[in-house]
Amino acid sequence: MCCEVREVRPGLWVWRMDHPDWQPDAGWEPPVTSTCAMSGGEIAVIDPIAPPEAATEVWERLDASPPTLAVVLKPDHVRDVDVFVRRYGARAFGPYLFWRDNIPETELDGLEPGTRLPGGFEALYDGRGRAETPLWVPEQRALVFADALTERAGELRVWGTPWHEDRVLPALRALLELPFEHVIVSHGEPVHDRAAYERALELPPWSEP
Repeated sequence: MCCEVREVRPGLWVWRMDHPDWQPDAGWEPPVTSTCAMSGGEIAVIDPIAPPEAATEVWERLDASPPTLAVVLKPDHVRDVDVFVRRYGARAFGPYLFWRDNIPETELDGLEPGTRLPGGFEALYDGRGRAETPLWVPEQRALVFADALTERAGELRVWGTPWHEDRVLPALRALLELPFEHVIVSHGEPVHDRAAYERALELPPWSEP
């Protein structure tokens, strides 16, 4: 599996690779994004997938500035959190509940909206009822999402739910109070700006065909 590294700004970068368990009926394309962000002297890997050892650019960057935190944003994004805990001794955070076939070996500190992590990272509320907690990275002025938003056909979109108007839009509009400049999503084109986020709130939600 190839691995693409992309610099967003100093202290904020992502790597993309094909999800090892991808299936054609998944509803999203194989490449998914993992994020590394620095804030308040802490370095967090967010929803990370461990690349193969041959992906030296990723591992050399992580080894040079070892992550101190490993953060899982939603129950089905456990991915390879255990790998990063074992390799770097990172403190792990994540949901209180997981799918029965996707439980980490590591005991994660609970993450819910309002949780403040070392370094000033903060878990947010997305209103979608999917147990996702987007992450605010204050030093990088960035929001990192698991699945609440996705890129489709060149546009950032809110992933549809039955509660889009009543709960989701009010929650996502409330995040506009944060002074973010960057939005990072797991599926599709990973890096977007504040204007794209604002447009996404005006577009119809994206739903699988």
